[in-house]
Amino acid sequence: DIDHLNLRVQKELVEWLNWLKADIGFDGWRFDFAKGYSADVAKIYIDRSEPSFAVAEIWTSLAYGGDGKPNLNQDQHRQELVNWVDKVGGKGPATTFDFTTKGILNVAVEGELWRLRGTDGKAPGMIGWWPAKAVTFVDNHDTGPTQHMWPFPSDRVMQGYAYILTHPGTPCIFYDHFFDWGLKEEIDRLVSVRTRHGIHNESKLQIIEADADLYLAEIDGKVIVKLGPRYDVGNLIPGGFKVAAHGNDYAVW
Repeated sequence: DIDHLNLRVQKELVEWLNWLKADIGFDGWRFDFAKGYSADVAKIYIDRSEPSFAVAEIWTSLAYGGDGKPNLNQDQHRQELVNWVDKVGGKGPATTFDFTTKGILNVAVEGELWRLRGTDGKAPGMIGWWPAKAVTFVDNHDTGPTQHMWPFPSDRVMQGYAYILTHPGTPCIFYDHFFDWGLKEEIDRLVSVRTRHGIHNESKLQIIEADADLYLAEIDGKVIVKLGPRYDVGNLIPGGFKVAAHGNDYAVW
């Protein structure tokens, strides 16, 4: 184990980070298992190495009901993510992986898309509170096919990408999905929509509909995304919007 409270350990880790930055060319850090040491320690490493970007893995369990499904209200879960960023320094480069959004999306795409509108009418994950500091993802090396600890429903992965690549937050694409699953072209189309319309981590989200079989949202007044099997949504799409990407149970205008 590493004793992060040991001043010598802190000094040597900071020197190593600065070597990685100056000599190797890395410009950002991923803090693995950030629950294992305090945010105060992470702040030392960030402040003394000055990366352009830093993201923490703070993976805790969602709040579950008696039916084994996540509660609609996950405020305590996303508050923990927000608290970490606050303590490390909200004006700096620190962000966290949005595990709240990941957990809710996992269940929502299985016919419970109403979960994607929180009790306050906003997105129910960290992106509903502090999108500039939320790194969204569908799966990673722990949750996904590598270790299979909390996998996204494999037949609905593209619904997950249609969500995170059109929404506020900083989306993160999983290597396996992009290179090994044959989804590169579909994901690329969604990335190009995001880039072309300037969707960013603080884009404005307006949720139009959130039912069991339909989630419909407009982002920055420029992009509309639909998840779910409901086909006839033409009456909900404003004039002038044309389909830019589509696939199994999702479409983007």
